[in-house]
Amino acid sequence: MTAFTTESVLAVRHWTDTVFSFTATRSPSLRFDSGQFVMIGLEVEGRPLTRAYSIASASYDDYLEFLSIKVQDGPLTSRLQHIREGDKILVGRKPTGTLIVDNLKPGRVLYLLGTGTGLAPFMSLIRDPALYERFEKVVLVHGCRLVSELAYGDRIMHELPTDEYIGEAIREKLIYSPTVTREPFKVTGRITDLVVSEPFYADLGLPPLAAEHDRVMICGGPDMLRDLKAFYLAQGFSEGSLGEPGEFVIEKAFVEK
Repeated sequence: MTAFTTESVLAVRHWTDTVFSFTATRSPSLRFDSGQFVMIGLEVEGRPLTRAYSIASASYDDYLEFLSIKVQDGPLTSRLQHIREGDKILVGRKPTGTLIVDNLKPGRVLYLLGTGTGLAPFMSLIRDPALYERFEKVVLVHGCRLVSELAYGDRIMHELPTDEYIGEAIREKLIYSPTVTREPFKVTGRITDLVVSEPFYADLGLPPLAAEHDRVMICGGPDMLRDLKAFYLAQGFSEGSLGEPGEFVIEKAFVEK
């Protein structure tokens, strides 16, 4: 058995000239936990060209969804950004990753911090009923340069609250807090600056950050991961991993190419 299944592209959406998403068929044999990533790619000159991509669709969806940047000279994304409905992609058979609820200790408030396409795993997580059974509040913070890059914003604010399966939990427990850095918006600033500020929590109507009851998942670029890891360690949080739950977890397989 090969390491990949071949799936068909169902739809492609270009959010901006730098960000796109797409859906594809899902093999009945593929099982994954919300927040995990999988290797996906294309067959190029008879060989698989793949990268790690977080799965944005819910674990119970019968399709797969991915969010990607466009890198004009990237080995994979320079090709992947041109896919169309009906094209074939490769999807790995073994999802993995650290952004799963079991890697966190029990807590009251869960912060999901993502920049750019680092939103993808959280789109899967916020549609997982188990998440809302374990936390009193779930705060999704998505940081981008421009408002147009806040992919899925309308879906989060308008579609998901009316979802017959998960809508009630989302209305009661999910707080969506998008922020941009390069143009006027209701919230501006880098996530790394916001989360260290006490007014940020007050504006959300939540108590100040505390390792005792807060849990954090982080997905973004290398600088963001480094800075936030240092911040949370300094606040007394411990980093969780597979088999060793902590107060925060980081996904290091974020797609850059």
